[in-house]
Amino acid sequence: MSAAARRNSSKTGNGVEPDPDRVRTLRRELSNEYTRNELDNIMESSSRDYRISRGSFKGTPGASDDNVPTVLAMQLTMVEGPDRLPADENTQEVLCRKLCVLEADLSGVVTLISELSAHFVSIYSEERTIFITFKTIDDIWRFSTYYRMGFLGQCMENLLMDQEFWLTSLDHHSGIEISIKEETLNLMYKGFLMQEGSFFGCCTANQMFDSSTSGKDLYLEKGDIALFEPPFLGSGWTVLSLAEGSRGTKAKPALEPVTPFHEWFLKSCPETVLVGGGKDTIDLPFQIAVGVCETIEDYDADGPDELSFQTGERIIIQGLLVACFEWFMGQSEKTGDTGLVKTRLVKATGSFCESSDMFLKDEDRQIVTLDHEQIKEETLSLLKKTCQCDVGTNYKLDVAKEISGSVQSKSHQTEVSNLKQKVSHVLSEAQETQRNEVSALIINHQKEKQRNDTEVSQDTPRFSVCSDKEGSSPDEHHALLSFLSSREHQPEFTLLYRAYPEFLMTHFEGHSDEEDIVTYLGIARELARKKRVSWAQSRICFLLGQLCAGRSKFSQARVYYEEALNVPRDSFSDMLLLSALYSNLALIYLTQKNHEKFFALSERFSALLMAVPDCLFGCEDPEVLKYVLKKAVLAKSQLAEARACFLLAKLHLKIKDAVSVVPFIERLLILADELPEVCDEAMCHVSLVLARLYSEQGLPRLAESCARRASLQVGVTVSHCLCGVSLLLENAPELHGVSIPTQVAPFLTRAAALAPLHNDPTLVHIHALCLSWLFHRHNMPERAVRYMCAILEHSSMSSIGKSDATTAFIWLAWLYICNQQPGTALEVLDAVLASLPEHCTTHLEGVVYNMRAISYRHSADIRQAAESYQAAIEICEEFEDRHNWAVALANFGFMCLQVKAKRLAEENLCQSMELFSGLEDEGHELSFILVLLQLGRHFISQGNSESGKIYYEWALLIATYIDNIESQLHTTRHLCELYEDVCPDEAQCIIYNEHQLNLLQRIGDKSSEAEILEKISQLYLNLATEKANRAALDYTKRSLAIFIDLGKKRKEAHAWLRAGKIYHILQQTELVDLYVQVAQDMALNTGDTLFTLEMLEAAGDVFFNSSQDRDKAICFYRDRALPIAVKTSSVGSQLRLCNKLSELLLQLGQSSEALEFAQTALDISVSLADRLNERVAFHRLATLYHCLGQFEMAEHHFLKALSLCPSPLQYDEEALYYVRVYQTLGDIIFYDVKDPFDAAGYYHLALAAAMDLGNKRSQLQLCTRLATIYHNFLMDRELSLFFYQRARVFANDLHIRRINLAPDYSFRSTSQYKHTITGAAR
Repeated sequence: MSAAARRNSSKTGNGVEPDPDRVRTLRRELSNEYTRNELDNIMESSSRDYRISRGSFKGTPGASDDNVPTVLAMQLTMVEGPDRLPADENTQEVLCRKLCVLEADLSGVVTLISELSAHFVSIYSEERTIFITFKTIDDIWRFSTYYRMGFLGQCMENLLMDQEFWLTSLDHHSGIEISIKEETLNLMYKGFLMQEGSFFGCCTANQMFDSSTSGKDLYLEKGDIALFEPPFLGSGWTVLSLAEGSRGTKAKPALEPVTPFHEWFLKSCPETVLVGGGKDTIDLPFQIAVGVCETIEDYDADGPDELSFQTGERIIIQGLLVACFEWFMGQSEKTGDTGLVKTRLVKATGSFCESSDMFLKDEDRQIVTLDHEQIKEETLSLLKKTCQCDVGTNYKLDVAKEISGSVQSKSHQTEVSNLKQKVSHVLSEAQETQRNEVSALIINHQKEKQRNDTEVSQDTPRFSVCSDKEGSSPDEHHALLSFLSSREHQPEFTLLYRAYPEFLMTHFEGHSDEEDIVTYLGIARELARKKRVSWAQSRICFLLGQLCAGRSKFSQARVYYEEALNVPRDSFSDMLLLSALYSNLALIYLTQKNHEKFFALSERFSALLMAVPDCLFGCEDPEVLKYVLKKAVLAKSQLAEARACFLLAKLHLKIKDAVSVVPFIERLLILADELPEVCDEAMCHVSLVLARLYSEQGLPRLAESCARRASLQVGVTVSHCLCGVSLLLENAPELHGVSIPTQVAPFLTRAAALAPLHNDPTLVHIHALCLSWLFHRHNMPERAVRYMCAILEHSSMSSIGKSDATTAFIWLAWLYICNQQPGTALEVLDAVLASLPEHCTTHLEGVVYNMRAISYRHSADIRQAAESYQAAIEICEEFEDRHNWAVALANFGFMCLQVKAKRLAEENLCQSMELFSGLEDEGHELSFILVLLQLGRHFISQGNSESGKIYYEWALLIATYIDNIESQLHTTRHLCELYEDVCPDEAQCIIYNEHQLNLLQRIGDKSSEAEILEKISQLYLNLATEKANRAALDYTKRSLAIFIDLGKKRKEAHAWLRAGKIYHILQQTELVDLYVQVAQDMALNTGDTLFTLEMLEAAGDVFFNSSQDRDKAICFYRDRALPIAVKTSSVGSQLRLCNKLSELLLQLGQSSEALEFAQTALDISVSLADRLNERVAFHRLATLYHCLGQFEMAEHHFLKALSLCPSPLQYDEEALYYVRVYQTLGDIIFYDVKDPFDAAGYYHLALAAAMDLGNKRSQLQLCTRLATIYHNFLMDRELSLFFYQRARVFANDLHIRRINLAPDYSFRSTSQYKHTITGAAR
């Protein structure tokens, strides 16, 4: 059951309380489509508060499944304003309604929740809650990541909100925020961990574990992270220390699980990386520091990469000193030498301070290179192409709204008085600027050509590898040694460290295979060693190591790497070579499982990563960097962890491993949110890279949210915003079904706010163009005009070029027309026309003339409009532009229809139709459809409905062919009106309304869908067959379900009542009372007394207008509705209710009770001076008095009713009324009062009225009656014969053979008489 429905049915109002069980039973009678939303059992069985034990990991040997929640509630809240404060109750109610609608079609929310790595359970729209669950621990990890990064609310906004939301939110800063109970999520996470068998945990207290590997107990301090295994078959917990590899056991350890990312990462580490490395015991005031420190011991370097120093020597920290690593890179303040320094051998000084930045000086802070400028240009070009694709080439069809006497205010007239001058000024400046740019472009091109011709290219040094060993000599290697002997790093070496195969291909030639190179380099190595060319020897050894590693000769490669590292020299100044050696050698140690050497070298590599910018050139395997991240995680150093994630992400992207990089980028962004001074601009770049990765992995909703996150960062730039727009445009067709969604509006607005207006006129132009286009598409012409007008206020707009400026002003003119400002549009168009070449006709001139004609037409200047249309048509003829020609003819036809020149209109519209039908190119179909619809309306108005139908159906065929839903809807509505009003055909009307229903379901317009369902229901009901009635019931139930979801209580009440009415028609009486009662309850819940009164009366009408159970209407009329009508002084309702009650009681034989209500109706009618109702009341009172045997009162009231008839008579029905009443009066006097003489008088009056009416059957009856009276009672043979002969003539005409004048033959009983009178009164 829908939550909204349950809430509505459980409220009380005006003392009437509905039965929830009865309402629930009724709602289960709804269609199967709706009953799938009845998820109450799920929500009731899983309490949203989740009362769970809080000690499952502290002192509990095992975890019971009963203590682990299975469902997580996501609470949605509408927020607004810069501070994102909760919106008011009405706005929150709108969100409830959106969720109700979502319940009817769960496909969208299921897809979204799946993309968020969760599984949908249910929606509780009343509480604005969505329930989800998880199936794996990875699901919880990813979901919690998205939640912490703020993606959930943004994804929900895209799902729930329509396109207009993003335009209105520019002013209100509205949005959706999602909150969850993190305690519940943590408990679910712990439950999954217990099922895993082992997991990583953090000790929450100092504790001792019994040793299981040696005699010494294992001691873990608070905060230490270890691998825990839960108890099995009564045993205690088992723990593995990550620092030492020792194991221990304990019955009830105090621990908390690590975060999901840390759990995933630590489990992904090889055991060689994970276990070992020792525990940090360094006593420094900061985890990460910069500045100057002081040594506390003497130290002699063991290799050229280390720094020697004496006690008390000041060391300048290079990069970052990270306390959890054994080494850091330092420079001796005394000698200026640089090398590795043991972290435990220094102490803080006054210049020793904490670092808040994870990046190094001069470091490339982009994890991957993105050409932001190129993306910016491409995005702006695409937006421009889409938003003004046909503004300057295609004529506009005149479909703007008509103006009904609109007058521009004086303030507005003053505002646009100099508009023409402004436009002219911008266009003239744009033309001059364009000339200057062309000249400058030619000059620059010539200079570039000269520079290319005179530039001498530097040849890359190449070395010949001679395969003939006998001919080799040391001199041949001199050039290579000289090239590689540089002490400092050279740009040419980058290729050597980063990609040795490319280095070989670039610098070596004359070899047949790699063996030749190995031999050649081996000789060069020996020569370098003999000549003590240490740097050349190291680089040659490194290259030999790369060649060996590439052929999986790891031991040999290790020897070369170690030699390169230990070649005697004063210091190691080429840090990129050192980095390449460390990373490759560490990888070999890891591969060979040489734990001790791996840890030692990884510590040195860690120091280098924290000090040397961009030192990942020689690193090809992320496993080497995992040690760095492991140490940071174990030390709980967020900044070090962030830098490690940054480096790992950079390396993964370098080796084209896009899938593995995502977790590290996500973690980096989460850490950046928690760190105080992380570079915001760099994080914007990281967010955009993550968005791009999400998009490539088929997660478009997350990609859009991530791009939006980037645009909201403090350090965002224009390029970042436009990169986000580019990403949105890529996914827009899939997510939103449009080329440019309104979600780009916040991005463009942010970009425009960041860009200096005078420096980036193109952005200002595209921003105004795109936003005005979006507002125009969503029927907000005033806002569209406001954005486009902004370009007039910027002096730099002239630099966008003459063509773009002209097109922009034509678009502005069209927006003015759509905003019902044709006069202002003419100002702009006149300025544009004046700027065009005088003696050279162009397509653009035709566009302007066509739009000027539309402006004149909307200004009611038909003559000027006709002249402009003619000019536009002539230009089309000159260029043989059949498309625009057809549009101009159609516009001229529309104008002719406006001025009632129908024949001329038909001629032009038919010509336009012929031109459109002959076009083969695309893009004209929408205009063609509108022309066909206008032709159809024209022919129908002329009485030629058959031709109109043909044009309507033709338009529908084209709209279906191009699959344009809006056009199909527009055309289908015309066909529905045709078959409903012009050419009534219920079958065709049902067919087209059902087609309209399918279209509305495709676009998700629930409100219109419910209205059409109601309409179809009524059409089926009109067929009055049992099968049609059941179809009507089905459609009513479907509309009811939607009204419940939309929260339209009034519509819902009417739908309940309609369903009850149909059940009454189907004679399913056991459900009728229930549905009618729910309709009444819903009316009470609205709190609107007048609406409640209306519904109570309508409920009574269900029984009053039927042939069964009519007495049930009395309860609704007399006991419920009438007291409310009296209390609210609703005189009209009182009158109707009294009339219905008196009529109903009369028919049920309760004449005495009916008399009171009939008299009340008379009194009200008199007070209202309502002569028609007064006459009805007198007639009904006369009938009641006659039934009660008060014949004189009956005669009096019948005569009063007759006296209120209009004179002279206007309609045949009025004469018939005279016949019936006078005949009734005659019957009363003749049969009841027994006065034949007076009765004959009334019969004569009735006969006169019948003669005036020409009703032969009534004349036959009255002549027979008069003949009988004169023959048997008044004894007037002459008159008796006269009336008998007249009766005989009427009898012959009516083919009646015999007339009997016996007095008892015409006698009728009172019951027969009353039935006739009642029928006449009704």
